[in-house]
Amino acid sequence: MKAKITLKKIAKGFDVSISTVSKALKDSHEISEEVKERIQAFAKYYHYKPNSLALNLRNQKTKTIGVIIPQIVHHFFSKVISGIEHIANEKGYNVMICLSNESYEKEVLNMDMLASGVVDGIIVSVAKQTEEKGDYTHFKELINNGIPLVLFDRKIDEIQCNKVLVDDFGGGYIAAQHLIDIGCKKIAILTTPNHVTVGNIRLEGYIKALTDNNMLVDESLIVKVIEDHDIADQIKEIFRKSNCPDGIFAVNEIYAATAVKIAKNKGLNVPNDIAIMGFTDGLISQFSSPQLTTVAQHGFTMGEKSMEILLEELNQQDTDYQYQTNIISTDIVIRESTKKTN
Repeated sequence: MKAKITLKKIAKGFDVSISTVSKALKDSHEISEEVKERIQAFAKYYHYKPNSLALNLRNQKTKTIGVIIPQIVHHFFSKVISGIEHIANEKGYNVMICLSNESYEKEVLNMDMLASGVVDGIIVSVAKQTEEKGDYTHFKELINNGIPLVLFDRKIDEIQCNKVLVDDFGGGYIAAQHLIDIGCKKIAILTTPNHVTVGNIRLEGYIKALTDNNMLVDESLIVKVIEDHDIADQIKEIFRKSNCPDGIFAVNEIYAATAVKIAKNKGLNVPNDIAIMGFTDGLISQFSSPQLTTVAQHGFTMGEKSMEILLEELNQQDTDYQYQTNIISTDIVIRESTKKTN
């Protein structure tokens, strides 16, 4: 299928501004006859048709930004929304929030609705089901139609747009390194299936930390939790081994809290018998017993940055605008679950 021709692509091909192309196609007297003829012939050859949606978005700003998140009851995403709203409200924008519930179909429906002229631009964290399918057509069509898009949290290389990401590799590294520093010798990781990018990258950081410390990477201690199965049953397997780990890094706080509960049921003391830490400094981490050591990923800062670069793209007039990827650094919040009391 031939890629859809857009004003942006025509402008890039002739090394002129989008405004020049638009005026040439409207037969404006401001553009020389030679340039008009060349641009009009090019547009005719590639069957260019004006996109009413893109025109509407450029000419009639709604002052509203669409945000699509995978989960609503999640501390991290609530902090991201707070950061987005902080910048949006300062700049006179409203925020419309949609929920994909990790569903590809619902994400596509949300995208279609928002792209119908309701918003000026869209900020999205891609649904896990979309990652699993690997079908990003709806994002590519949005970009081709000239609608600004920012992806946050989940890294999708196939989509060329502005992105704001957590330093998941660094977070995985410092988590494993913290467990090594407190004396753990046999460290397990509770991570996500292969199609979930953030889990994979945190796993890579964990492996690098073990390797740098000349520790064996034991595949039997890498548990990839499938969330539509019983999470606790999958995590219990690691405690059934004859040589139980003395440290666990979980790539989210649900897995970490579940591991703490199982350890207690097994008669193990956290942290003296086994140290456990998670990722995302949310309410679960703060109010679990013992309180969870965790990697903080700074969702509020991520939300602020996502909104800032979306506004930059909305205000840009340069056809050579370069997409940017911003990485938000992580750090460790040390609490009771890794503080040895002996």
